[in-house]
Amino acid sequence: MPKVLYICHNHPGVRAGGGEMYAHELFRAVRDAGEFDPIFVTKAGPPFSDQLPNEGTRFGVIDFDPREYSFYTRREEWDFLLGTARRKGLYIDDWRQFLEAQMPDVVHFQHTLFLGLDMLRVTRRMLPEAPILYTLHEFMPICHRNGKMVRTDDVRGAGGELCDHASPLRCHECFPNISAQSFLLRERFIKAALEHVDLFIAPSEQLRRLFIEWGIPEEKIRYEEYGRLPLPPSDDPPDAGRRRRIGFFGQITPFKGVEVLLEAMRILGEEGTQVELLLHGGNLEFTPEPFQEQIAKLVQDTAGNVRFPGTYEHARLPPLIRAVDWVVVPSTWWENSPLVIQEAMMCGRPVICSDIGGMAEKVRDGVDGLHFRVGDPRSLADTIARAVSTPKLWDTLAGQIVGAHPMDDHLVTISAYYRELMARQHDSLAV
Repeated sequence: MPKVLYICHNHPGVRAGGGEMYAHELFRAVRDAGEFDPIFVTKAGPPFSDQLPNEGTRFGVIDFDPREYSFYTRREEWDFLLGTARRKGLYIDDWRQFLEAQMPDVVHFQHTLFLGLDMLRVTRRMLPEAPILYTLHEFMPICHRNGKMVRTDDVRGAGGELCDHASPLRCHECFPNISAQSFLLRERFIKAALEHVDLFIAPSEQLRRLFIEWGIPEEKIRYEEYGRLPLPPSDDPPDAGRRRRIGFFGQITPFKGVEVLLEAMRILGEEGTQVELLLHGGNLEFTPEPFQEQIAKLVQDTAGNVRFPGTYEHARLPPLIRAVDWVVVPSTWWENSPLVIQEAMMCGRPVICSDIGGMAEKVRDGVDGLHFRVGDPRSLADTIARAVSTPKLWDTLAGQIVGAHPMDDHLVTISAYYRELMARQHDSLAV
């Protein structure tokens, strides 16, 4: 049975971000399907966990599952500009030894944050016959600002503005302490590492287009939406008929637009609009202190119409979504394919989202959800007011929801990619 190795930047049990959740769901689906033998490797250690490496090795087994491993790295080893570790023994010794022990037939990278792009080089050198795939979850290879493609406050008059392309000069404008030449070297280093990838997977057409414009060959990157495992059923709450309860689900971090949503709730409270927000989210403690203070102040100011239950276990998500009528996705960056949009639709809930990027691509304005002007609390407040006050609007939108891309269908496509690439690699090496 061919062996597939998955590499991810965090385990969803430690940090339940969208990329982590999808990567682990795919691993589980492949494991259960039985055509391939999957292995899951995830970064361990700070900043998201205090887990220490096993004595004599950087690898450990997660919860004694022989298919899941943690790979310990230290934050101080990390080169944020180049996206790789400064200590090359991490790859030459530790990663090489792991590959020698596992000898996978396919290597599927989900992320290299805090792991490093040099993993691609070592993997290609160690496993010349193994196809390498890379699922792109955001724009980190293109953009030094955590892959968000949003201009910094250092760019006069353009702070917070969306960016649609990168160049050494534009990146230097966002980060004046880093020279344009350094950004040119960054681009060349990252593109050289990515040349080892046989196939990129883009879960949104907008992301695919931007990576092609950046320089990824069009024939090497394919659009394929995230597949999702079915959610367990649960009932509507007793007061669902009022359709005046909205919810946020996700990480409370900069670029997720939580401050925009809370500002909109303050406007709605001042105007007397009857609506309640349930703010479900975590990881606020990992954000800059000024942002934490801003959110705390807004939550205090909107105590009349906002409840802040905080973090939640993903297993509890379906009943939490069904306890609201509308799901709001107010991100201020492009996004890619937010899992919460799929999860809301799987629960039959229309989505109110920013009118850009992967959000606007996944939610059809006036068909199965509503758009508002990105970053604009007034526009969001007006859209929420329209949603909760227009008779039969909820029923119309909810009745036209198509649902998420089933994992079974997604697995057919992904498995076909694996077989296609294995055959291609075999034929090319046989010549």
